Amino acid sequence: MKSFIHDDFLLTNETAKELYHNAAETMPIIDFHNHLSPKEIYEDQCYENLTQVWLGGDHYKWRGMRANGVPEKLVTGDGDPYEKFLSWAETVQNSIGNPLYHWTHLEMKRYFNIDETLSPATAEKIWQIGKEQLQRPDHSVRNLLRMQNVEVLCTTDDPADDLKYHKLLAQDETLGFKVLPTFRPGSVLDIENPGFSNYITHLGEVAKTDITTLHGLFEALEKRLDYFVEKGCHVTDHSLEKDFYRPDTTLEGVAYIYTKALGNTPITNNEAAAFRGFVLKNLGQMYAERSLAMQLHIGALRNTSTRLYEKLGADIGCDSLNDFNYAPQLAGLLDSMDVTDSLPRTILYYLNPKDGPMLAAMAGNYQSNSDGIRGKVQLGTAWWFCDHKRGMEDQMDALADTGMIANFIGMLTDSRSFLSFPRHEYFRRILCNKIGSWVENGEYPKDMEYLKQMIKRVCHDNAEMYFRF
Repeated sequence: MKSFIHDDFLLTNETAKELYHNAAETMPIIDFHNHLSPKEIYEDQCYENLTQVWLGGDHYKWRGMRANGVPEKLVTGDGDPYEKFLSWAETVQNSIGNPLYHWTHLEMKRYFNIDETLSPATAEKIWQIGKEQLQRPDHSVRNLLRMQNVEVLCTTDDPADDLKYHKLLAQDETLGFKVLPTFRPGSVLDIENPGFSNYITHLGEVAKTDITTLHGLFEALEKRLDYFVEKGCHVTDHSLEKDFYRPDTTLEGVAYIYTKALGNTPITNNEAAAFRGFVLKNLGQMYAERSLAMQLHIGALRNTSTRLYEKLGADIGCDSLNDFNYAPQLAGLLDSMDVTDSLPRTILYYLNPKDGPMLAAMAGNYQSNSDGIRGKVQLGTAWWFCDHKRGMEDQMDALADTGMIANFIGMLTDSRSFLSFPRHEYFRRILCNKIGSWVENGEYPKDMEYLKQMIKRVCHDNAEMYFRF
């Protein structure tokens, strides 16, 4: 019987098969945005079982299990690990059309060489195989990454982080891949959050800077940014979930808003947007000066279930896509940096599919070769709720329609799971099938020498050049 994950999985034409097997398949992985723990990489632990490695922190799977009627005790609670796995097996079997089905079986095949599909009938056998292999040294955290040919991965880190484990990993000559920090100042941008003033106090202490004025805030951010660069940072990241720019903002006005927030005085939506835009503009200029790339992840609606948020906290699978319209704000923000030639290399990610064509067109407004690089402003890969076959195809279509897919910097995992790296394979297969379909439909000549070169660029080389790894 043919394995579900076979050599030509998702490759529906001969050009796609040739492109994947002769160009994409063996390229190393650059994962420039994920939420992995550098501490766990440094400690190089072995997981005990599939429940621990699969369900320990993966909100994608938690959402699927809840949708399948699994009680919370067996999702995030203190249920028996094997009972949790059985609930996951039943959920997978019911996940037809969901990327969880493809991801799960790619992971089973690539890490454990399991050809069976996961279901209640096969769960016990797969549990035993996974448990036996995970406890072996060749399946430690680092070896899981090596098995997928990971070359560079960028974690997501708060400006106040001491980057202790990044420093230790950089000193380890046996590692074989790079683990680099990403500067993510989300707690600085979210000025209306109740814990803002406490966070600012902490940031000031870490930066050894008087942070009670706006000038002090920027001084502290610059100090921390330089510290991150010193420790290997090439990338920054920002989640924009509400209004984030006002064109008539002044320095004096933002300083007043900042002082209000430090005094725990409530901030209006308009004030928060003005503050965010002003800080982002100034951070962007700092990034440009240091040749850092700026990622803007736009459109999440977070912590929508008060019931589960109060019980479990954030990042537990109760976020979704927002539908606010932000094109004029984004144009204003990007233009405020571009007008002084201080716009850094920028990647724009949408969460609501309606925004894909808008962001693809927006990226084209601010292209420049001043950095000596093609595609300075990028439409980011399909992200989170768009991270599935149709979503990836739609993103590729939007990018090709108004931009240049040949200059695309490709895939990332955005994951907390050490088993998530076959998602790069998933992306590469879908990419090759998309390009192969265009060729076989007569929409582009079958110039295989060029096409293979282009596929290698999208899968690896463009990101290597873009981030200057």
